[in-house]
This record gives sequence, C-alpha cells and structure tokens, in this order.
Amino acid sequence: MTATAELITTPFGEFSTAEEVAEGIDLTGGRAVVTGASSGIGVETARTLASHGAEVTLAVRNTVAGREVADDIRAGAPDARVDVRPLELGDRASIAAFADAWDGPLDLLVNNAGVMALPERTLTDGLETQFATNHLGHFALATGLHHALAAAGGARVVSVSSAAHLRCPVLFDDPAFAFVPYDPFLAYGQSKTANVLFAVEATRRWADDGITVNALMPGGIATGLQRYVDREALISARRSAGASDVLKTTEQGASTSVLLAVSPLLEGVGGRYFEDCREATVISNRSESDGRHGVAPFALDPENAARLWTFSQRLLERA
Repeated sequence: MTATAELITTPFGEFSTAEEVAEGIDLTGGRAVVTGASSGIGVETARTLASHGAEVTLAVRNTVAGREVADDIRAGAPDARVDVRPLELGDRASIAAFADAWDGPLDLLVNNAGVMALPERTLTDGLETQFATNHLGHFALATGLHHALAAAGGARVVSVSSAAHLRCPVLFDDPAFAFVPYDPFLAYGQSKTANVLFAVEATRRWADDGITVNALMPGGIATGLQRYVDREALISARRSAGASDVLKTTEQGASTSVLLAVSPLLEGVGGRYFEDCREATVISNRSESDGRHGVAPFALDPENAARLWTFSQRLLERA
C-alpha cells in the first residue's frame, strides 16, 4: 500500500508523547525488538512498549548501556519484561547470530538504530557506512527475523527514516560515493530513502504473512544521533528552512514510532510514511517542503522499492 489522496490522520500531533499515543493499549503477551534502544528515542520507544505489557528486547551495540536502560525501565515499571541482546548492524555475523538465536514469534520490530552525517566517507564491507548500517543492516535483520514475524500473525515492522530522505534518492549506480562527491547529509539522506523503500516493498512481499511495515520521520530531536552535528548549526538549519527552533523531547520524538507499532488506527496499513503522528503528504520537489515535512515520490515508488530489495539481497550475498 502506498500513499493515496486519503491520508491517514490521528488525534495526535507534533508534540504528542509516546505514552499519550499508547494510552489504554494493552500489549500483554506481545514480543518486541527495538534496535538502538540504549539511547535517544529508542529508549522511550522501548519504555512505552514495556510499560504497556510487551516483552521487549533491547537490541544494542553497547550492552552495558542497554542494561542500564533496562534497569531504569524496570524501576519505573517493576513488572516490565525487558532483556538486552547484542547487535551490531554493521556486522553481518552479529545480525545473523541475533536472528538465529531468536525463538518463537515476534509481534513488533522497531528498526530504530542509526548513524548520521559521518564527517567523511567511511566504508563497511565496501559500502558507505550510513547505507550499510541504517538500511542494509536493518534489511538483513528484518529478513532474518521474517519467520518469527510471520509466526506472530499480524506483526508490524517500524522503519525509522527521516525528512533527510528528501535530500537524496538511492544512488543505485554509486551507493558508496565512489564517483559522486561525498557529502555526509546526502549519504544520510540516501540511507533514509532506503528505509522508506524497504517499508513499501516489505509490505508488498509479506502481505500474505499478515506483516505490515511503515516508515516515519520522528521530528527534530537532539540526541546522540547528531554527535557529528553541532546543535546550534542544527537549529540554524531548521530556522533557515522556516521551521521552529523548538526541538522535540525524546518522549515526543518516540510518539510516531509507537503509533505505528501499536495503534489500532494502523491495523492492516503498510507501505506508508508518517510524520508528527500522521501520514505525510507527497511533494513534487523540495521547494514544497520546509525541510521537515513531506515525502518524496521516489521514496514511495514501487519500482524503486523492488529494485532496492533485489539490490540489497545481492549486497548481502556478496558480503
């Protein structure tokens, strides 16, 4: 399912919190994996899911930080079921080990982890690192867990993208920036476009398994993700784009992820891109956006999505 004229709206908005979105929803008996849940919006996503009864696995690179988060979640919700497992999205062996060790059904997979705007072209398995981590690592994880998602019946996958996708489509002929001059935000944008395209094609391919996948822009939030971006420069860029210089809290930033993961309003809905707890409008060019809103047609294009899926499979076979 791709975006249509009938855009999905909800009672929630830009500054709604994850807890407000999940209010009254009982997730008891459900199982969830949240990648990158040791910091930023991943923490609040995991906290909200666990506090509403889900058994939540924090899939993290830093297990020490992950255990601290798990302890903090349990401190606020003593009955919360939270465990921590190692996952390095830039390491194919780590991804395979995580998927192989998973036992039983999986109701929710939140592909939240990521790296942003690396200051120079860095390579992982011969690929630009942001593409390799943000897209290909999550692609390998989701496909590796497909059997568990299918076993759940009605599973949801949440793909955390960004408005940065407006900066760059997937450069199928040069994804590693071997010829195109490297720009950290172009590379980040490419990886975020890939996150949306994954949602489109996964929903198409996995529809018979009852699996739906949606992508989202969490909003402007100051977290560890921006470790390579000066905060004042970030606010300045938002102002120049006509956006407010008020950044969201992590609780607010996690709201759209949680909405896509648990809201009954999204039952059976997949292959779409959301922002501020509602479906985004398709725009024809960047001049129609303030830099934070709207989704590019190339990010929802089913031919691009199918091409990326095949391309990603080949990259994994090569690794």
